[in-house]
Amino acid sequence: MMEAYDRFELLVNDRVVKTPVAIASMAGIVDAAYVLERAAHVGAAFIGGYSIDGPTLEASRQMAQEGRKEFLYDDPLETLEREIDVLKQSDVVMGINLRGSTPAAYAEVAGAFGDRVVYEIDAHCRQPAMLEAGCGEYLLEHPAKLVEIIRALKSADVTVSVKIRAGVAADDRDLAHTVWKAGADILHVDLMDYGHNKVRQLRNASPLMLIANNSINTFDRAMDAFSHGADLVSLGRKSDPWTLAGLDAAITRFADEGGWYNAPKQLCRGGDVRALAFCCMPVKACPLIPALEKIGLSRNEYLKIKQEAVKGTPLDDGKSTCFGSLAWCCKISSPCMFRNMTLEKKGLSTREYMQCKHHLAEKIMHKLFDEETGDESS
Repeated sequence: MMEAYDRFELLVNDRVVKTPVAIASMAGIVDAAYVLERAAHVGAAFIGGYSIDGPTLEASRQMAQEGRKEFLYDDPLETLEREIDVLKQSDVVMGINLRGSTPAAYAEVAGAFGDRVVYEIDAHCRQPAMLEAGCGEYLLEHPAKLVEIIRALKSADVTVSVKIRAGVAADDRDLAHTVWKAGADILHVDLMDYGHNKVRQLRNASPLMLIANNSINTFDRAMDAFSHGADLVSLGRKSDPWTLAGLDAAITRFADEGGWYNAPKQLCRGGDVRALAFCCMPVKACPLIPALEKIGLSRNEYLKIKQEAVKGTPLDDGKSTCFGSLAWCCKISSPCMFRNMTLEKKGLSTREYMQCKHHLAEKIMHKLFDEETGDESS
């Protein structure tokens, strides 16, 4: 499993994620057996949604009577225990998508299962019965209640994901920032028709692990999400074994060749804030200058962050490059004979170079968000 970590450097709930391909919950469909049939080619899976208290169980029964698929049971904890046990020997990181009407309902589930799973708050369902029960999209329109639920779960010291539908909250950027500050670990977003622009917007708004969902069933679509800030992609209706196997294989090949599977586009080509790792010194009129202004970072602060971040790393020097250090060099896909000569002289492969840039981007993100430098959303 260390090979998988070296390839993607992904950890969820203190477990290695073997591939950045996940299965999204589909009520009445995605359970432990569904995941096991596809386990060879997914790194994480969210089973459910599962209703966990009286009001949401009644909503599930009403929805089932109306013809929708639902998981129906009398005892939520007993049902979840059975599902969790089925997957406990799997190498798939397991999440349970939950629909509850009160923070206490979520806390009870977390108290029962501890850190065995990721707890995903369903702020995504838009069925009227669930909205009336006070969950699903209701939480996006009442973020104070969503914050209470996140905090109730985090009080049990567990990993928390929030599943949202883009375009429902008053401002998705504010929502991302809010759930991050409340303690959530993962933002799982159904992009609807917003595409990669929404991914970039959310990536620039918080450092949360970001899972992109909705019609991402080809390698090109996955790479589009990755290059704008997604850490994983998830599939729902198209999570058939053939599609998952193809995605897993293609993404793995790309990671093995390139060194950074979700490297951002360069800033001047529409990249997210992580692309600062590829930017040069702020000495000319280019998209870097307004980007720094938007995130509230002065040119000197930007210089200091990158200079400190590369100390003691292979990016620290590079006298033959434009600015005397590989810290200021661009993405490997951009031709540059000076950068390439420097890499050859240092004995640094292009894959290793991109891995170093990945670590630089992580340090930049850590610095920006830990210190809350201005308004990170864009």
